[in-house]
Amino acid sequence: MEQLIQEIFPKQADATFLNQAITERIDSYKNKNSRTRKAQWDQDDVFLITYGDQFYREGESKLTTFKEIYQKFFSDTFPIVHFLPFFPYSSDDGFSVIDYEQVNPELGDWADIQAMNREARLMFDFVCNHMSAKSNWFKGYLENQAIYKDFFIEVDPATDLSMVTRPRTSPLLSAFIDEAGKTRNIWTTFSDDQIDLNFANPKVLLRMIDVLLFYVDQGADFIRLDAVGFLWKKIGTSSIHLAETHQVIQLFRSIVDEVAPGTVLITETNVPHKENISYLGDGTNEAQMVYQFPLPPLVLHAIRTGNASYLQKWASEVQPPTRETSFFNFLASHDGIGMNPIRGIIAEEEILNLVADLEKEGALVNYKQNPDGSLSPYEINTTYMDALSNQADEDDLRVKRFMLAHSILLTIVGIPAVYVQSILGGRNYYEGVERTGANRTINREKYEASEIGHSLTETGSLNNLVYHQLQELIQLRREEEAFHPNHPMRVLATSDATFGLVRNEEVYALHNMSNQTQTISLETGAYINLLTKTDCQIEEALTLKPYDFIWLKKL
Repeated sequence: MEQLIQEIFPKQADATFLNQAITERIDSYKNKNSRTRKAQWDQDDVFLITYGDQFYREGESKLTTFKEIYQKFFSDTFPIVHFLPFFPYSSDDGFSVIDYEQVNPELGDWADIQAMNREARLMFDFVCNHMSAKSNWFKGYLENQAIYKDFFIEVDPATDLSMVTRPRTSPLLSAFIDEAGKTRNIWTTFSDDQIDLNFANPKVLLRMIDVLLFYVDQGADFIRLDAVGFLWKKIGTSSIHLAETHQVIQLFRSIVDEVAPGTVLITETNVPHKENISYLGDGTNEAQMVYQFPLPPLVLHAIRTGNASYLQKWASEVQPPTRETSFFNFLASHDGIGMNPIRGIIAEEEILNLVADLEKEGALVNYKQNPDGSLSPYEINTTYMDALSNQADEDDLRVKRFMLAHSILLTIVGIPAVYVQSILGGRNYYEGVERTGANRTINREKYEASEIGHSLTETGSLNNLVYHQLQELIQLRREEEAFHPNHPMRVLATSDATFGLVRNEEVYALHNMSNQTQTISLETGAYINLLTKTDCQIEEALTLKPYDFIWLKKL
């Protein structure tokens, strides 16, 4: 830790201050920490991604309602719950945090979080790059309070910032008036309500270490570092993936390893694969997991085009670099389906064709600004259910494609996470978009508890079909040791219309990505069909109907 601090802050006074302050905090939290965390992940680990206010009932705290729904519908399937930011916020459905250390009173309080922690292991969001313009920190900054001096980044608007990587079309600098009447142009990567913190100030870093340790103390087994790639800013650079950013994450890792061994850091960096996996460091010193961002658009492209060649090539190169690291795999999330991670994998023309195809079927699109001022599609906004199928499709076909996609999620190397809208069979929520004016609301519908309970138990409904079939598939994955997140994976040589992989040289997961019957060559012999739990004999080849998949284990 001392070496990292010295590298981040060469000025001796800053390094000495941080060394002493961090050591004191480690000693304090080590004395408080008594929880034993799971030493390592395995095939039993599956995440449910959700908002804390996902379900509601009149007159009841939303976290209380969530716990009841979880116990009734999800506890047997998802041992880990990722709560998206549950703190007081001012915009972006929680990602403009007003107070890092309070629970949004509309959801409940820390006692409700502790109650959920007795039901499941939890992942908290650490929104470390930015905070709300309505926060006391930023208010104090604009009031010129000494304690908040240099907590945020003021830049002369005449400065050349053209090299800075822009994930949004909004201005990089936002103007604010301080209490003295002075205009301050502040760095805002994502919006004028999300103010970037100045980690070059050692007091900011220390304050954010306090937040990190607070989350560990409150029971977080997993901590998601939101938008962490943008953490460190330096004029004249892209201000993404800088060396100092990696060093700060390494410092976070060193601290939590000391205070609460077993705590897992997960970096959220929606960028191409090479940059993404750089956040695993040397396999021991940085994040233990990274989001597998290419997976959602690659699976989507393969099913919509019937061509799995890009998915095959990408997957053939994916293996966790060490036993101590893994991939956080997902298909849907609270955000849209990102296009940036497949740039360089799929030609831009094909990406644009995919976007246009989905727009025709009701998807919305968010754009990013390129250095030359042009715009490129940044993410597709839709539920994954509606992304995979056309509006005119029958529900049987909709469910078939949906389960095909989730078979890949559950069998590919890494740890799977399922967004709550997926297990609920959620459809595009256009009414919400009209209300908020935000494209991302299309995939963020909230549900009254009795109504969603009825939908999930109504035999034959889309919600009921998806819920039961996906739940059964997840349980089968959890029972099979070959699907351990770190067991090796080999992609099979198949036609462009199919996607096959073998895990630990024991279990074959074979998928027909097209609307035509396909044949896959397979070693002759006796197998057990894990999906039906029946024995079968393969004679050189296997036939799969459109959008069918099968899991076979050698006998």
